[in-house]
Amino acid sequence: MNVIDLSWWQLGIAAGLVVALAVCTWLAQLNIGKSLLIAAARTAIQLALIGLVLETLFAAGSLGWVALMGIAMLLLAGREVVARQNHPLRGGWSFGIGTLSMFISAFAVTVLTLVVIIGPEPWYTPQYAIPLLGMLLGNTMTGVALGLERLTEGARRGRGEIENRLMLGETWQQASRQLRRDAMRAGLMPTINAMAAAGIVSLPGMMTGQILAGSAPALAVKYQILIMFTIAAGTGFGTFAAVALCARRLFDRRERLRLDRLAN
Repeated sequence: MNVIDLSWWQLGIAAGLVVALAVCTWLAQLNIGKSLLIAAARTAIQLALIGLVLETLFAAGSLGWVALMGIAMLLLAGREVVARQNHPLRGGWSFGIGTLSMFISAFAVTVLTLVVIIGPEPWYTPQYAIPLLGMLLGNTMTGVALGLERLTEGARRGRGEIENRLMLGETWQQASRQLRRDAMRAGLMPTINAMAAAGIVSLPGMMTGQILAGSAPALAVKYQILIMFTIAAGTGFGTFAAVALCARRLFDRRERLRLDRLAN
């Protein structure tokens, strides 16, 4: 089955719908039309640029270019983790913890999936490696950002309780246990909700894209299950590592809560 090509005027119709929505919000004085149009413009520009990059990358197909692309995606994801924190750790710790957590989770799960499960030849084939890494990094980034935000905000709000427990003789692990549980739950909740709703409330994007591209629904379902399981593993391990490292950073060697290590 051939994929139906899209012309620019057809994309223009879709863009017109977004403009019509912006006009409606402007008439209703909701003050969101400008943000909507800027977001739509950014989407078009960013996707057009990444399309050119991916075409070049697919044509080259070398491990070096794939690795360079993966590192750039990782660093940008680390920056987004920091940008989503109201009170990140000072001194670049939030960037370091977020980037390291995503590296040891998303990269490891991606390589394992490519080498052991999918098995393209060579294993770093860009058509498989880049989309898989992108999906894992994007979801892991969300989980890490939510987990860190819940952890630091919880430490600020629960300062009195934590310090009281420390004064009663508890270790920092015991005093922060509930805090870390809440942070892990916050980081994994979007992934758990997505898995719970898949196939019932919504058809995931990758599966829909494969069906639109002409793949058999049964094959698309297999790939979607694989992707959701790997996303759950990558997000879970990444959030776990980030929460553990950040929680340790919030306490010093004398078991004291150090909120002064957070940016105001």
